[in-house]
Amino acid sequence: MNGLSGLTGLEIFFLVCAVTGGGLFVVRFIMQLLGGGDLDDADIDVGHADVNHIDADVSFKLLTLQGLTAFFMMFGLVGFALLRENRTGNGVALIGAVAAGLASVWIIGKIFSAVKRLQSSGTMDNAAAVGAQGTVYLTIRSGGTGKVQITMKGRLREFDAVSGKGDELRTGERIRVAAVNGSTVVVEKI
Repeated sequence: MNGLSGLTGLEIFFLVCAVTGGGLFVVRFIMQLLGGGDLDDADIDVGHADVNHIDADVSFKLLTLQGLTAFFMMFGLVGFALLRENRTGNGVALIGAVAAGLASVWIIGKIFSAVKRLQSSGTMDNAAAVGAQGTVYLTIRSGGTGKVQITMKGRLREFDAVSGKGDELRTGERIRVAAVNGSTVVVEKI
């Protein structure tokens, strides 16, 4: 066999799909590892039509560049393998190739949605501070405000604070948070 001369047209088509899809898949994967994977996040002004990628329905969320390259890679590989098996016809090879491509798109979609669920905003709800204990950082004057330090979820947080009873609390005194009013906590001496 000399190069591609022993291959049929459909086999060449499957190989071109596999090489193109596989090459782009590998390049995209390497770019993501090196930090260049955010190229699909663009800020585009399209005139009067305000289009946002968040408005897309589920079908467009599956059609990502990574999903398309995975489709063509698996389509080509499985289709070529089924044709070379000599026991299957062109129709079976095409059906198997499309099924493998769609399965790879579905798997890639599931992987990306699982990774997306791992994201966290990192913000803490101030209401979770009620009942927490801490220390006065800057003296809370009678009828005035000061600052307290409270450990929440393993992180030391600093809040503006007022005394719940109106008395003065000095730096270093132990306190407990009685209530939260916006970004200010109401504290009482322990």
